[in-house]
Amino acid sequence: MNDHRRLGRELDLFDTDPLMGAGLPYWLPDGAAVRYALEEYVRDAERRAGYRHVYSPVLGKRELYEISGHWSHYGDDMFPPMELGGEQMLLRPSLCPHHALIYRARPHSYRELPFRMAELGGMYRSELSGVLGGLTRVRAIQLNDAHIFCTPDQVAEEASAALGLIHGAYDAMGIDAARYRLSLPGPGGKYVADPELWRRSAALLREVLDGSGVAYEAVEGEAAFYGPKIDVQITDPAGRESTLSTVQIDFHQPERFDLHYIGADGGKHRPVMVHRSVIGSLERAVAHLIEVHGGAFPAWLAPTQLVVLPVSDAETDRALELVRRCRDRGLRAELAAPDQGSLGARVRAARLVPYQAVIGPREAAAGLIALRLRDGRRLDPRPADEVLHLIGQPIASHSADLLDRAGRADTRLRERTAFPG
Repeated sequence: MNDHRRLGRELDLFDTDPLMGAGLPYWLPDGAAVRYALEEYVRDAERRAGYRHVYSPVLGKRELYEISGHWSHYGDDMFPPMELGGEQMLLRPSLCPHHALIYRARPHSYRELPFRMAELGGMYRSELSGVLGGLTRVRAIQLNDAHIFCTPDQVAEEASAALGLIHGAYDAMGIDAARYRLSLPGPGGKYVADPELWRRSAALLREVLDGSGVAYEAVEGEAAFYGPKIDVQITDPAGRESTLSTVQIDFHQPERFDLHYIGADGGKHRPVMVHRSVIGSLERAVAHLIEVHGGAFPAWLAPTQLVVLPVSDAETDRALELVRRCRDRGLRAELAAPDQGSLGARVRAARLVPYQAVIGPREAAAGLIALRLRDGRRLDPRPADEVLHLIGQPIASHSADLLDRAGRADTRLRERTAFPG
């Protein structure tokens, strides 16, 4: 069974130190490469979908979270206030109050809505030490978060588009949702008291889910304090379920922060706030990826995408040249030199790397590369430019496959030609 806590340390992706504290893992270079690839992917996907990116502070005055409702509804999960210059400052438990202030800082017309604001930002939860573990339950969270400020008649379309971004990301990451949950308020919880707003929000989310065609179930007691949400659930190898991605509709915080836009009639109107996270927290996303793929990540996510293996010292200069060319193209390539062991041993050590480029005396003399794929396929030698194009295509397109369609067809043709019968 793949446990990310064990694998993550064995693969040198992350670790912890008691001096940093429980629930505060640090990222090693290979783990940082996976995390950075995810960040690049989601930022690019958001830009293409019309989002504008911002940065906001991880601290805020207590008054900010009193206005948002976090202090009264969520205070038990927040770190205690810090006294600073006669004011109480808090580590934020969420990004949405900050984004509401950013929206409020400038006037907005209905013509510029929907206004899609995104951030990969830190937030902090005062989790009890007994529930902390690996990357899935931590105290410092890097969240892929976004808030869409829109008119009431734009809400369903924006929430549906957010669900589409989630589906695309899951395809690229090679993961599946365990189930979709419509999370509703339950008895006894700390929820905003406005039954009409809850009814409107839940009806809109049902419309989105019904229109998406995915099966879902409504569950009471899982809503955010300010509104219902769509939760995209995942399961770990032990069958434990958690939420990775969310889409939420919020009528409450626009009211609390007195947000508005100027309508076609020249009057002030209240926007609706759609909260959404495509890949959730980077910590939980990477934990799930480790467990699903066992460290054999899709090529675009792999810490090392290509390892170059010269058969002997005589081919090392040619191998280093290939490594440099790969890095110039933005590929993550490393050299496995002959002094690291026999060729077989080096191939086995790089078993999780998507692509292995072997350069022997014949390849070096002819200016060719013998490419091996992680799934066991061996391609006949070909020029370096062709190899870089072949592996660059699925990486650039964020494909879960090691070769794109053209590459697979070309490989089959070459293999039939090289090995007839």
